Amino acid sequence: MAQRGGYGQFCPVSMASEIVCARWTMLVLRELLCGTTRFNDLRRGLPRMSPALLSKRLKELEKAGIVSASAAGRGHAAEYRLTAAGEDLRGVVMSIGNWGQRWVESKVSLRNLDPSLLMWDMHRWLRPEPLPPGRCTIQFQYSELKEDRRNYWLVVEGGTVDVCQDDPGFEVDLLVRVPLRNMTAIWMGLSSVATEVASGHMKLDGDPRIAKAMQQWLGLSPFASVPRSVA
Repeated sequence: MAQRGGYGQFCPVSMASEIVCARWTMLVLRELLCGTTRFNDLRRGLPRMSPALLSKRLKELEKAGIVSASAAGRGHAAEYRLTAAGEDLRGVVMSIGNWGQRWVESKVSLRNLDPSLLMWDMHRWLRPEPLPPGRCTIQFQYSELKEDRRNYWLVVEGGTVDVCQDDPGFEVDLLVRVPLRNMTAIWMGLSSVATEVASGHMKLDGDPRIAKAMQQWLGLSPFASVPRSVA
């Protein structure tokens, strides 16, 4: 797929860049590689991307043979899945994320805080195994935020994880009170649960088993283990 106003070079780097380096395209690929298939779920992982632009980028990726879109049946939303060419970009996307984790300063990384995106990421990487059997409800409270963005709930049951911004009505097994910046730092591997609890920035109230195992069930960003090369 040659983009209008492309680079006009035969080099494979140039030709590939015309497809995957348009604004937001790499993040759309990130979401698809994480297993997201539905348009509304893609929007939850890309909350600042307009629906019109997301639709445009999906059509471009489909035209390039990177994404296939299933026909939406009556009452069902279309699903978007990566083709073999799209799956082959996994190493590219992971390499870019690894580079960013290793070389982008943490002050820059922690400047872009978004509780909805953080909780969406946390819900899809959470590890249910360390949690007690049965339904488990964990509330996160970011007290410095406005009331309509302050509370989020993760509901874990039967191996599935749901994220809610409205109170699901279940008894809370663990209440996590922490500033958004500190929770984001934990998620990115720049800090740890033990460090934030010891410093007094994080308060854990509820089932001590769930609190003690938080670092294990949290899962963390897939890039959290990349060693840092900058402060």
